[in-house]
This record gives sequence, C-alpha cells and structure tokens, in this order.
Amino acid sequence: MRWWSFMVVMVATAAAAADQDHPLITRYPGSTIQKRDAKDFDRYRLVVGLEPRGMKFKTEEVQGTTTRIVYENPADRSTVEIFRNYRQALERADAEILFSCEVDACGPAYARGRWNRENGLFAATDGEPRYLAARVGTGDATAYVAVMVGKARTQLDVVETKVMDEGLIAVDPTALAKAIESAGSVRIYGILFDVDKAEIRPESKQTLDAIAELLRAKPELSLFVVGHTDGTGALDHNVKLSDARARSVVAALIGRYGIAATRLDAHGVGPLVPVAPNTTDAGRQQNRRVELVAR
Repeated sequence: MRWWSFMVVMVATAAAAADQDHPLITRYPGSTIQKRDAKDFDRYRLVVGLEPRGMKFKTEEVQGTTTRIVYENPADRSTVEIFRNYRQALERADAEILFSCEVDACGPAYARGRWNRENGLFAATDGEPRYLAARVGTGDATAYVAVMVGKARTQLDVVETKVMDEGLIAVDPTALAKAIESAGSVRIYGILFDVDKAEIRPESKQTLDAIAELLRAKPELSLFVVGHTDGTGALDHNVKLSDARARSVVAALIGRYGIAATRLDAHGVGPLVPVAPNTTDAGRQQNRRVELVAR
C-alpha cells in the first residue's frame, strides 16, 4: 500500500473524512475537529522514547510541512478503541512504529503536562493517554505521524519531510548574486541526481540556466562548485561521488552554456560539511546539495 493512501477505516465515509482531515489519515469516525494548524515548513520534536519515572523524553527533530489536528473524541468510544484503530491503520500501511506508550507508561498523572511543554501534546492531560510515533514511507516520500489519544481529545501531528524552500533560490539569478555577495556562497538544491549517480537529471535545467545567467552577468565572478552528500554509506565513496557530481555541473556549464573553464573549479567533500543532522530524512535531504563558493 502506498503511504499516502492509508486511512483509519471502519465506517468512515467520504463525508466523514472531508477536506479538513489530513489527506494521509482520516479521523476516527464520530470525531469532530476542534482545531487545525498547518505550516509549510517547520521543525518538530518527535517523541521517540520516554523514561516515565523521571519524565525524560528522547526526541528526534524532523522538518517539513507540519499539520496538527485536534479532534474531540466521540463520547461513546474508549481511548483504547480509538488508539488501536489508529495503530492498526498505520501498521496496515507498513508504517514503522518508532515508539508507543499507554497510560502509566506515558508518565505519572501529575507530570503529564510535560508532554505539552515538550511538543504541545496537551491531550496527555485528559486522562488515559495513549501515544505512538511512526514513520511512513522511505526516501523523499516520508511522513512522520504522532498520535496522542486522551479521554476527551485526540491530537494528530503529521510532518511531511521536504527540503526547505531555500532551494528556490536556484531559479533566481539576482538572489544567487545577493547570497554570494553577502555570504560568499550559496546552497543549491535544484540540481538533481539519481541515487548514487553523477549524471544530472533533465529537471535541473532551470537551475543551471540561472547559474549560467549569473556568470554571464558577472564576468569577474569565478566559482568553486562543491558537491555534498549525506552521511549514508562509506566516506571514500561519498567524497568521490560528490566530486563527480560537482564535475558534472562544471562540465554542463562549460559545454552547454559556454562558460570559460578557467572560472569554475569542481570539488567534492562528501558528508564532511553537513548543514543538518544525518540522523533524520529531512536532515539528509538538506545535506545533499551543491554549493557555489566565490573564489
């Protein structure tokens, strides 16, 4: 089953799901929405472990499109029933359950307000809290789901990982120039490669057009073109791969756009200069990039 098509299904109809539910997972039937917030890009602390006696949380930072929906539970349904239906739906979608706790394992009643302070899961204070965190999908199509079911409310947080919109700077030569002038370098996310390959994909053309336009507008500008990978795999291999990708970019700018070879110098540093943790999908996406550095 594809990760974007799963839903909590019992007697839910299309009308019950409605547009207000998150497209990845519908409400438990009979629930009503109290609040819905969405941010195009945000950081979220996903609870993936808990030492309940001391209320010490283990969290993983994930980044991307973040949606929080707070549902009022149907009065005639137990927290056990609601929680197990969410869990079963996720398991049917081949989700990886990262962490789960129920009632006392989610911390003593007097201390459950710490969930709210940790990442805003205030439903823990409703009584009988039941929580799970899951990861659905792989690679660039990954979503993190956190569900906290309390007696009165259910909170559903969904984070769809993506590279931050700074990648859009690649299509704007003026913004590229300003970034290089102010910082001496700029990160480029619009030059795309297949996994473990150095050939530039066709959809990279708009970004290459912008870089070539920048170089034509500023004939005095020379650049280091630096390839970066994430931390997956062997260091030597990643350094060679990043160097090959940087050389592919230089070759394209010289061969397709007529930029003088003396103005471009390719290098690869593999995973040695990360801009985000390599422990999350979102972080690895940010680390896979090309940088233009003034020289």
